[in-house]
Amino acid sequence: MQIDWSTVIITIVNFVVLYFILKHFFFKPVNNTIVKRQDEINLKIKDADENEKKSKQMLSQHQELLKNSKQEGKSIVEEYKNKAEKVSEDVIKDAKNEAQLILDRAKIEANREKEKAQADIKNQVVDLALLVSSKALDGSIDEKQHRKLIDDFIAKVGI
Repeated sequence: MQIDWSTVIITIVNFVVLYFILKHFFFKPVNNTIVKRQDEINLKIKDADENEKKSKQMLSQHQELLKNSKQEGKSIVEEYKNKAEKVSEDVIKDAKNEAQLILDRAKIEANREKEKAQADIKNQVVDLALLVSSKALDGSIDEKQHRKLIDDFIAKVGI
């Protein structure tokens, strides 16, 4: 087998010419397209990373806001609970004071009625005693002496 050097040289020249033609018309556009796609992918990855960071940050902010809202809600509920208890205590205190005033008034009124009844009974007893003693003595003691005797009697009896 013999090598034909002219064919080998022509083939090499053809290959080099073909390489430069392909390099100029094919490799550069393909490389440019690959670089553009790589840049687009890198940009999308960067955007995705930034969006992920933003979403994590927003999530932590929302969780913090939710936590603060829960705490604020608890404090508001506690505050209104305390206010309601205070109002309840004030109402109970006012009711007790009013009841005590009513009881005091009733006691005063009862004492007045008791004193009035005692005075009425005393006067009736005196009148009755005068009547009885006047009938018993039939006029031998005057009314002044009758009264003195009756007053002494009442003092001894304790009416």
